[in-house]
Amino acid sequence: MAMQKIKTHPQGPALTRVLVGAWRWHNLSVQQTEAIVRTSLACGITSFDHADIYGDYSCEEIFGKLLRGNSSLRSEMQLVTKCGIKLLSEKRKAHTIKHYDTSQEHIVRSVENSLNMLATDRIDLVLLHRPDPLLNPHEVAEAFATLHQQGKVLHFGVSNFTPAQFEMLQSYLHFPLVTNQVELSLYRNQALFDGTVDSLMKLRVSPMAWSPLGGGKHVNDQHHQSIQAIADQYQATVPQLLLAWLLKHPAIVLPILGTTKPERITEGAKALHVNLERSHWFEMLKLVSGKDVA
Repeated sequence: MAMQKIKTHPQGPALTRVLVGAWRWHNLSVQQTEAIVRTSLACGITSFDHADIYGDYSCEEIFGKLLRGNSSLRSEMQLVTKCGIKLLSEKRKAHTIKHYDTSQEHIVRSVENSLNMLATDRIDLVLLHRPDPLLNPHEVAEAFATLHQQGKVLHFGVSNFTPAQFEMLQSYLHFPLVTNQVELSLYRNQALFDGTVDSLMKLRVSPMAWSPLGGGKHVNDQHHQSIQAIADQYQATVPQLLLAWLLKHPAIVLPILGTTKPERITEGAKALHVNLERSHWFEMLKLVSGKDVA
């Protein structure tokens, strides 16, 4: 089953309209990982989102074990990963405090480690994981240019950056930042109203959305019942409706499904068939905001 691919920028990578994220895969066996990946591919989802730190620096390696045993799968998929955070970990004994590191040395070393962990010769898209108050744009530009020239990274972007931070870093680069991965859902919708998404639309950049279902923690019984009633009108599940709410936005948001259950991926892929009406979009917004628009 084919799924529409979206270029996140006119010069960016073509990613599937929905991605699958690996941040919860640290307790999975290779067999369980393979079940998730093959279900994703069967649903037409070929883009997978990683970060070096996911699963206490273990999720990339788990994914890489799958690719080492099934090397032909790599040509079917697009890999995204992130760097720039240093965690306290038994696997990183030199780290004395959780902090950010966007130095040239760390970016290059992290990407090379991710290439090894993921068992691949190139990464389709690398993101800086968080804004770093000590970010030196000259160093980031040098690191990105080196990795791109070596063919190790095809495209670059950021995650959780403000519009000003995005614009500042872009001004130092000779190629475009192709996405900003931000927290975005019906329940955490600030990016739609604080200029984050607007600034990306101005640059023809599609945002990626992490935690697109709001993590479930924002749904109270009253909201759930009302949203379920809307979902029933579309013969959809609540998760599908929440994804359809994001997919409706003209910024062409790319939601990332964070799950360890293959059936959730199958369910999420079907959200593309839910054509949410504008009135229902605003009804859902009212449910969580508690008020009409002005």
